[in-house]
Amino acid sequence: MTDENTRKKLKQALSNIDALPAMPVIAQKLLALQLDTEQGEAELLHLIEQDPQLSAKIVGLANSPAIGSSMKITCIANAAILLGLSRVKSVALGVAALSGLSKAPVSKHFNPHDLWVHSMVIAIVMRAIAQEIPRSTRPPEDHIFLAGLLHDIGFMVLHHLDFDLSNELHYQLRMQAKQPIIELELETLGLTHCYIGAQLARHWHLPAEIVAVTGYHHPPYVDEMGQSSTLIRLLHITERLLPDFGINEHGCDTITEADWLDLGIDPAKADDITALANELGIQVSQLGDIL
Repeated sequence: MTDENTRKKLKQALSNIDALPAMPVIAQKLLALQLDTEQGEAELLHLIEQDPQLSAKIVGLANSPAIGSSMKITCIANAAILLGLSRVKSVALGVAALSGLSKAPVSKHFNPHDLWVHSMVIAIVMRAIAQEIPRSTRPPEDHIFLAGLLHDIGFMVLHHLDFDLSNELHYQLRMQAKQPIIELELETLGLTHCYIGAQLARHWHLPAEIVAVTGYHHPPYVDEMGQSSTLIRLLHITERLLPDFGINEHGCDTITEADWLDLGIDPAKADDITALANELGIQVSQLGDIL
């Protein structure tokens, strides 16, 4: 476990807003883009085409069996047709946001790429589950995808700010798999990746829905939101379905009928949704370095 001075140093770094990483310039441009005009659509595709990392990840996603394309996608224009512009924007924004935090070296117990795979799996499975939510309460698709990609960005901020402390946390997550993640983080860090992620999301002026997701997607915080956020509950149930894809988050507690009903989903569909979630998770994680 870490000592009190180390925890205090981390808290001080987070209390100084300037100590948090700046949003990458391309992510700022993507966030500001409006997709309801031809000019905005063209600018989105142009920005992505100018960035090899963004282009490769979006084309890789478009070719994933989880998306269901029957043809080989080789360019951003075709990927945009298949995925839809709002989802392309969300993926591009998520890639750009996380890439700026991924430059620290891989530690013994944490690989940023594993978090990226986890986040992409969660985003895709959230979208699949959302199809069962009544349209009247279903979150917007761009919010679903962006929430899935950025919900655990607090882990990346910690890795960026304190490499050794990040490594220690992920070691403890592996060693104490039965302890609730929030309790373990408070013991190790004195705060949680939810708090860290929400601080960054506010600093970057991300949409309020995304700030809420980063800060409240684990118990007991989920219940503090009551019935007010379908997006948070959708993310929470998805992580419990897939607790071990990419990183260990101790999310394997039982999903009850009430959990499904809170989303407006018939509990009788739970087994089919669970099977689909695992199938999609395997398909996406098998893409490896393509993502």
